Amino acid sequence: MTVVISADMEGTAGVTCCAETERDKPDYPEFQSLMTAEVTAACNGALDADATEIIVKDAHHTGRNLLVDRLPDEVRIVRHWSGHPHSMIFGIDGNCAAAIYTGYHDAAGTDSNPLAHSFTGRIMRRTINGALASEFTVNAITAASLGVPSAFLSRDAGICAAAEALVPGIVTLPVSRGFGPATSSLSPVCARERIREGVARALFDPGAPSRPAGRAVGGRAAVRQPVEAYRGSFFPGVD
Repeated sequence: MTVVISADMEGTAGVTCCAETERDKPDYPEFQSLMTAEVTAACNGALDADATEIIVKDAHHTGRNLLVDRLPDEVRIVRHWSGHPHSMIFGIDGNCAAAIYTGYHDAAGTDSNPLAHSFTGRIMRRTINGALASEFTVNAITAASLGVPSAFLSRDAGICAAAEALVPGIVTLPVSRGFGPATSSLSPVCARERIREGVARALFDPGAPSRPAGRAVGGRAAVRQPVEAYRGSFFPGVD
């Protein structure tokens, strides 16, 4: 069984502010280590469920965050950005049994995580078929288009609730809750234990792919500056 893990950082247990997620800041190494430990826990959960290959996409910022020598032997790590439209879940294909998401966060326009955003800080709000869309929304629809179910997600309570609404049966783990610029979080050790258990449980019955059915997928994005709207207007079919 092959599974794919898309690993973000802002949703790691304990992460609260931008300086903890940026490579050039002094706080980064501590939280880089915590991100890696959560991904390792997810990998171990997949192995507990008899996964034979694990594709890990480092999906935060530079795409070069995970301490790769700490990952299990069964992992194939995808680092940096290829330019492929699969983006945060690049490496997935129809042979994958399930998609797993660690360290994720709520969408731009929400208040459940002080670091909530949607792909870039330039986007104020993104919707798909009229519903608020997060990075998870886009990636879950991408996975489903390939016939791959989204089985597990960890992070803030807001994105976990949104994921459960989009993908019935997905196993979620809310490791934190935002309060303005502050967070209340599980301890990293507790989060890792629950991630491992949750991933294993999810993979024993990953369910069926879930995506908007029977209609085209259409989206809208509100951006912060007129220049961003102007640049986006040149894509085919975009107003």
